[in-house]
Amino acid sequence: MKEKIKFFIGRIKAGRLQEMWRQTLWIYQYARHHWFAMIFYTLLGMVGTLISLGTSLISRDLVNIITNFDNGGTPKAVVNTFCVMIGLNIGTAVISQISDFASNYLSMRVDAEIKSDIFGKILVTDWESLTGYHTGDLLVRWGSDASAISNGVLNFIPNAIIYVFRFVSAFAMVVVNDASFAIFAFLGMPVSLLLSKTLLNRMVNNNKRSAAMGAKMSGFNQETFSNIQVIKAFDLIRLYIERLKQLQKEYITMRMDFQKMSIWTSLLLTTVGLVVSYASYGWGIYRVWSGAIDYGTMTMFLGLSGTLTGTLNNLTSLVPTAIGLTTSAGRLMDILEMPREDYSADDEVQQFLEAHRSEGISLAVDDLRYSYRNGTEVFHHASLEAHPHEVVALVGPSGEGKTTMIRLILSLMQGQEGEAVLSGGADSVKLSPSTRKLFSYVPQGNTMFSGTIAENMRNVLPEATDEEIIDALKMACAWDFVERLPEGINSTIMERGGGFSEGQAQRLSIARALLRRSPLLLLDEATSALDVATERQVLKNIMKDEYPRTCIVTTHRPSVLNICKRVYAIRDKRCVVLDEAEIDDMIRNF
Repeated sequence: MKEKIKFFIGRIKAGRLQEMWRQTLWIYQYARHHWFAMIFYTLLGMVGTLISLGTSLISRDLVNIITNFDNGGTPKAVVNTFCVMIGLNIGTAVISQISDFASNYLSMRVDAEIKSDIFGKILVTDWESLTGYHTGDLLVRWGSDASAISNGVLNFIPNAIIYVFRFVSAFAMVVVNDASFAIFAFLGMPVSLLLSKTLLNRMVNNNKRSAAMGAKMSGFNQETFSNIQVIKAFDLIRLYIERLKQLQKEYITMRMDFQKMSIWTSLLLTTVGLVVSYASYGWGIYRVWSGAIDYGTMTMFLGLSGTLTGTLNNLTSLVPTAIGLTTSAGRLMDILEMPREDYSADDEVQQFLEAHRSEGISLAVDDLRYSYRNGTEVFHHASLEAHPHEVVALVGPSGEGKTTMIRLILSLMQGQEGEAVLSGGADSVKLSPSTRKLFSYVPQGNTMFSGTIAENMRNVLPEATDEEIIDALKMACAWDFVERLPEGINSTIMERGGGFSEGQAQRLSIARALLRRSPLLLLDEATSALDVATERQVLKNIMKDEYPRTCIVTTHRPSVLNICKRVYAIRDKRCVVLDEAEIDDMIRNF
């Protein structure tokens, strides 16, 4: 016992138990919403325990009636007792099925609720912080770890109560009938306590390794299937198959290491259980031989001995369950405790939009400084402006900060110094996550979702009519090919824009952004897959549109710069306005 106390003190000093306690409190915020379900499940388990103990008593009486048939036992008593025993067994089966049904139903409800809550919280987590995690890792944390918590919330506490109740009630029956048998209930306890010390360390490490390996494999699979075209093009199929086999080998090695420990633990617990059972059996024979108890009581004790030993093992098994639960909680807390985006200005921004939608909204970035978290400075004293009915271009070499500026304007990242505001008349609001509702955004690459063209369009404007969708497609120079499709705007888009060329997918993305009719439009290399003529026509259509839209374009191609109101070049971490001569020079030398 002294060594056990020293062990737990050492763990507390090391911070492990403190961390587990903090994770337990975090889980409690979900558990407290489901007390009714937990109480219901617990009561079902306790009722099942009472019926099982009642069956043991009836079994004892039946044995005694049969063994004492010549001393007063009657066939009627045998039949009645046998019928009661059958009824109790049926009752146990019914309770078990109801408990399983309730457990599954409630578990799915809790799982859906927790995943929905965590899903929402992940989406409003600071974007720049989230980029430090692989998509596969996020999927594992949201999927497997959230499911582990939902199952644990519903089952861990109720099962702990049920096991304790089962042990106490069975122990009480033993003591009432023959207190000498009570000692056998505790024969396996020292072994269980000794195993808990080893299990605690091994289970914590295994759960962390298992979660990390699961995230690694998920990330590998996700990246492989997302980039299967590139893998085929570079003839990397054999390489990726070998990489998968290596990951599987690492996973199997890890699991087998833990499985070896589980086998030895299981064998030891089984051996202890057999020792306890046979010791109880021997003691029961002695007590019957000495006349202290009857045969029925002995058979009841043997059954209860197994119940007590099994319940102790069940209680011990809750230790790894608790460790797995807190490990999953810790992995989710890593994500959810990152900074959250601030949407407190939603109402103010909505009022600002309603007041200035008809006249348009201007953007002004003044004296902005931004550095990545690794210390690399991207902008220093950078300024730019854009106004309604203007197309403003932002040019510069690849990697100089064009996309970073777009992300700063969208408040996906926050500048360390300077000011960025949206203005309409005399009113203004600072850029924040709340102001994203004022923007339409077309990033680099293919951003179409699986579904129909119309469904993709209505993602940004659910109430859009077919006519409004077609008008947006025409403005983006996309209607010419959509019109020729057999099902028109109801044609299917496969995953990642499959079924359409890159240029067609880009025009669909631009049409979707235009359909939203936001005051500000950001095109981040969004016309890179278009030919020069189509690119110029799309921008001219935007400029001719009567809607007071402010448009900012980033591009590496200078072919459209002479139709832009202003052109900013990123130089020396600043945004410099180019004059006509510089623009003409860029066009000639492209």
